[in-house]
Amino acid sequence: MTHPLAPSILSPAGLEFMTDRHLATLSTLTVEGAPHVVPVGFTVEVGAGSLVVRIITNGPSQKVLNVRRDGRVSVCQFEGARWLTLSGTAHIEEEPPLVADAVARYAERYRPPRENPLRVAIVFEVEHAMGSAGLLA
Repeated sequence: MTHPLAPSILSPAGLEFMTDRHLATLSTLTVEGAPHVVPVGFTVEVGAGSLVVRIITNGPSQKVLNVRRDGRVSVCQFEGARWLTLSGTAHIEEEPPLVADAVARYAERYRPPRENPLRVAIVFEVEHAMGSAGLLA
């Protein structure tokens, strides 16, 4: 099923793959420039010509510190031989209504997360995508 406003970066199969329940990895950069890779759940919002990725996490986490210093990030979801990597420049969202929106999206895709008063959201618009055959437009 193709969203009517789906950007041309993903195929219909790629868009569907991004909404199936899968965990992924988030890669950020350490102060030395080395990759810091951690497992995450994430959501993708399809907008008018854009894809927005949201990851909820603990505010004092290393991934948040890394994004605050250097926003370049990648999320990679895979299942067997199928994989899709979405990259962009992230920012940290701390406004309660926007964090609540990210939590609601996460709960819809995965499950309601535990309460966390220090929760923030890592948010980025997809600038580049790579993936296995059939997932990219």
